[in-house]
Amino acid sequence: MTAGRPPLVALDVGGTTIKGAVDTGDGPRGHLRRPTPRDRGPEAVVAAVLDAAAELVDLAGRAHGRRPAAVGVACLGLVDPGTGTAVLSAATGWSDVPLAALVRERTGVPAVLVHDIAAAATAEAALREPGPAPVLFVAIGTGIGGSTVLDGRPVAGAHHRPGEIGHVPVGGSDVRCGCGRSGCLERVASGSALAQAYARRTGTAVHGALEVADRAAAGDPDAVAVWDRGCAALAEALILYSVLVDPALVVLGGGVSLAGDRLVVPVRRALEQGLGLPGVPAVETARLGDGAALAGAFLAAADLAGVPAGAPR
Repeated sequence: MTAGRPPLVALDVGGTTIKGAVDTGDGPRGHLRRPTPRDRGPEAVVAAVLDAAAELVDLAGRAHGRRPAAVGVACLGLVDPGTGTAVLSAATGWSDVPLAALVRERTGVPAVLVHDIAAAATAEAALREPGPAPVLFVAIGTGIGGSTVLDGRPVAGAHHRPGEIGHVPVGGSDVRCGCGRSGCLERVASGSALAQAYARRTGTAVHGALEVADRAAAGDPDAVAVWDRGCAALAEALILYSVLVDPALVVLGGGVSLAGDRLVVPVRRALEQGLGLPGVPAVETARLGDGAALAGAFLAAADLAGVPAGAPR
């Protein structure tokens, strides 16, 4: 435990679940987990976030005898961390919500808003040896998102999306993406895309990308074709990113990363073969699982409060 450090509160606002916890320096406690009420509209989601923040701030005060120093909120969608605004989210339906200010008004505690994938990227990078080269975190789940970390901080970018490789076009795909274009990486290598591709090819529905990976490992030729195509497409996008940014490390997170070496090995091999330049980035799977964004929100809260954060966990 970090002696004398006031509590911190963190929230991770996802399209399905709102998660939160309190940390006094010896790890998260008082975990909160509840459904995101997006079926009731954006106002209900905002209200649920504020209720969760107030509940955790109150818990910190009662359990530890001190009000938290800060609240960190990791949020899906487009986020402007400079103004604390949740700019846009198709999942929740909100736009231009001053979420950090609303949390501060509700709880009386300083609050900071960060993008959920940027938060996860920051936490994953903090677990590794620091270095001057960028680290790319790629979240591969229902969709594909990414964030670039440099010198321990996520790169903001002019439009809040550096490292978002899910919409990089890849060859050989004509599947239309939610962004309105065809051929995006997200529609080839995401968990939903892999499962849909297998179903289109075979007429057999599967329960997600990991089942495709399992079938491929068992020798199902259709699953092998779908899985290999997804890995090759991911490597294709990473080659482009590597040529432009030259990262030291690529961390693969999200549900598809649970395939482990079945994902990492072919992606790394394709990178080595296709980059054509010395210095291939290392490729690893995430270490924090679905707690990465929450861990990053704690880091953001500690940074805002100017207190020690401790190692992400």
